[in-house]
Amino acid sequence: MQLRIESRHLQDVVVVLPDIFQDNRGFFSETFRSDQFEALGLPADFVQDNHSRSAKGVLRGLHFQWSPPMGKLMRVTAGAAFLVAVDIRKGSPTLGKWIGIECSPENRRMVWAPAGFARGFCALQDGTEIQYKCTGTYNSKAESAINWNDPRIGIEWPLADVAVSEKDRNARSLADWLESSDSNNFLYSQQPVLESQRS
Repeated sequence: MQLRIESRHLQDVVVVLPDIFQDNRGFFSETFRSDQFEALGLPADFVQDNHSRSAKGVLRGLHFQWSPPMGKLMRVTAGAAFLVAVDIRKGSPTLGKWIGIECSPENRRMVWAPAGFARGFCALQDGTEIQYKCTGTYNSKAESAINWNDPRIGIEWPLADVAVSEKDRNARSLADWLESSDSNNFLYSQQPVLESQRS
C-alpha cells in the first residue's frame, strides 16, 4: 500500500493520503511507514504518540515546542476536525500565515506540520478523536502557545461558538511571541533538529 502527498502548504506543511483497502468486512490502511516517509522527504523518526477526544466546538491550540523541536503528524480517527498550522518562524516569507485542513476518517487526510509551526484544531463533531505522532517528547518548560483568535493571523475557524481552555484563552499574541527571546529558537534559516538526531 502506498502513502502519497496530496498537497503542500506554506512550503513545509504537507497533507499525506494513505491508500485504503475496504470491503463488506471493514477496512485496512497503513498510516505510517518509515521507508515511504523517507522516500517522500518526510521525517520517519517519531518518539511519542498522542490521542485526544473532544466534543463538538472544542478548540485546542495554537501549540508548539522548541526543545526538543516537536513536529506533528496529525490525523482524525473519529468525527471530524479542522486542523490548523501557523508559521511562526522568524524570517520566513510565510510568517504569520495559516492553513486549515478539514480531516476525517472518511477523507483519510493526515497533516504534517514541522517544528516552527503552531498547531491547533477545532472539533466539528461530538466524539472527535485526533491521534498525532511527534518528533520530540513533551517538555513543559520549552513549549508555548499563540492565541487562537489573534487578529494578525486571522484564522477563519469554521465554528463561531467554541470552547477554549483558560490557558489557550490567555495565550500570547504572535507579536508578543516574536518579541520574546524564545522565538529565536525558530529561525527560518535553521532546519529543525529531530530528537533522534541529537547526540
